[in-house]
Amino acid sequence: MNRADTSALGNSAPLKKSVLRSSVARTVLFVGLLATTSSASRADESGTSFWLPGQYGSLAAAPGTPGWALATVYYHTSVSAGADVAASREIQVGRFNPALNVNLNANLHATADLALVIPSYVFATPVLGGQLAVQMASIIGSTSANVNGTLTASLPPFGLVRNESISNTVTGFGDLYPLASLKWNAGVHNFMTYVTGDIPVGNYSSTSLANLGLGHGAIDGGGGYTYFNPATGHEFSAVAGFTYNFKNQTTQYQSGVDFHLDWGASQFLSKQFFVGLVGYAYDQVSADSGAGDRIGAFESRVFAIGPQIGYIFPIAGKQGYLGLKSYFEFEARNRPEGWNTWLTFSISDAAPSPSAAPSRLVHK
Repeated sequence: MNRADTSALGNSAPLKKSVLRSSVARTVLFVGLLATTSSASRADESGTSFWLPGQYGSLAAAPGTPGWALATVYYHTSVSAGADVAASREIQVGRFNPALNVNLNANLHATADLALVIPSYVFATPVLGGQLAVQMASIIGSTSANVNGTLTASLPPFGLVRNESISNTVTGFGDLYPLASLKWNAGVHNFMTYVTGDIPVGNYSSTSLANLGLGHGAIDGGGGYTYFNPATGHEFSAVAGFTYNFKNQTTQYQSGVDFHLDWGASQFLSKQFFVGLVGYAYDQVSADSGAGDRIGAFESRVFAIGPQIGYIFPIAGKQGYLGLKSYFEFEARNRPEGWNTWLTFSISDAAPSPSAAPSRLVHK
């Protein structure tokens, strides 16, 4: 932050700092408020998880401005994986029996282009001393996946060699993702807890490589922390949680418990503009199970880091936010690896302006 901006924020009254904190948080938190999945988001059964890593970012735990808000997100991802994930997908869609002695030399590639719509409401009345917010996320878009390679199978005395090239593309609607959160503020420190889940109503087929729906329910909960100092423009946030997956009744497969950590760090260069870094860690902490689990534990993990940029601006008497962030993945295990990008636009009620200081009365 430049000297002029530091001075302007540093000399503000506590109310003005509170207004700025609420104003910024209300918009920036839409960088990652959703929980959603597609075949391109990866872990657990066939490498697909409920939690989409990176959904929380900067100012995640900072309270916002009471009232209605709407966020829209364009999400694109492109990932690839080797034979382990490719084989799990082929087993899922029934391409071969895992009881055979099989060697699959293949690669999987998946992409997704999704539009996410997230209406939310922040309550003005405190709950347990904190700020309650609720939202419902939905997605529409297209996802595709393909597997290419060579499969060698044997069941003595017979053998089989064939070239594998299968692909699927799905366009439609995904599941619904309700979320409720409580947030508390104590100066530059902010705390939150949340609970979310999956209502499996989206496009899903157990025989398709690509899906927009998960095929089963899930519940996820966790907590987060944000440090935000309006006087210096320094900000850091981290949100961690666990996902419990219910059994997929179609495949009789139950994915294990997942741990995830999303984080963001930013520097406000002015009251409206910031730059920074984002990242996530995702690790499956218990094995998959169920009668439909024909490939073993298949525990997965992945890490990612990337840049972010955001801009806050007035629009039609309200407050708008435009943000862009990207993640580049590494150290993936039993999970495709690649990159993803989020372009977010949100609109919400503007934070109220601080009241003018009352005139001092002079008595004689």
